Amino acid sequence: MTRYELVSMKRHFRSIAAAWVALLVLAAACAPAGARGAPRPIEVAYGDDARQRVDVYLPDRPDQAPIIVMVHGGAWVIGNKSLPQVVDNKLARWLPRGAIVVSVGYRLVPLSGARDVTPLDQADDIARAISKVQALAPSWGGDPQRIVLMGHSAGAHLVALVGASPGFAQRAGALPWRGTVVLDSAGLNLVGVMRLPHPRFYDRAFGADPAQWRAVSPLETLTPGAAPMLVVCSTRRADASCLQSQRFVAHAIESGVRASVLEQDLSHGEINAKLGLPGAYTDAVEQFFESVGIVLR
Repeated sequence: MTRYELVSMKRHFRSIAAAWVALLVLAAACAPAGARGAPRPIEVAYGDDARQRVDVYLPDRPDQAPIIVMVHGGAWVIGNKSLPQVVDNKLARWLPRGAIVVSVGYRLVPLSGARDVTPLDQADDIARAISKVQALAPSWGGDPQRIVLMGHSAGAHLVALVGASPGFAQRAGALPWRGTVVLDSAGLNLVGVMRLPHPRFYDRAFGADPAQWRAVSPLETLTPGAAPMLVVCSTRRADASCLQSQRFVAHAIESGVRASVLEQDLSHGEINAKLGLPGAYTDAVEQFFESVGIVLR
């Protein structure tokens, strides 16, 4: 890597850090989805912690409905399952088409730097949430065998990790799901990321132990037999997340896992917020749904 590239990356990471500070302020100010007139969710606990909750949004007259499970981002330290960019356009698109939409909350890595919650714990939370959704799906009119798992940013890393590593699902008692949609993660090869210049919040989340990096790296933990994956990436990012996505998908295919990359000329935030709006991007994601048996009306 050249000195110019290193300087460019450092400037980019400073801008990312500033953006996360702004997002923290936004997260505190945003009202939950239900308060803005969107459908009121059913909140279901899957653990004892206040953040171990899922919001369940039901379509009219669900009957063996497919289920889309969404995991929010926030650098592993912030974020909320009811933020508008997480749920609004997805609800507007998929509830009328007969899908149940579930938005997952999970424990956060403390901003203080304490290590009492780690990304491994967060991945366990995601797997426990899936297990709970599968158990309760029939009571909602949902089909526990037709679930697609999706996440954005840090949430994209977590769904990729849970999708790549069957141990999380097995420990939680979760059954296999149809497919995993990874919305613009730059943490698919965490060993490589941590060995290059990176934002400070990665150190907060992943520490300094290379063994820990390997344990939470989807590239390192990918197991043959994982559910199909669609990896969406932003071509606008200066940290080359699409290159990382391409390498992860190539490794997945070599391992016998069905995977593909969907590059989008959208910002990191737009990859999340614009999914569900009419257009080629949403159509492409829905084509992946159909390819794994999630057919919307």
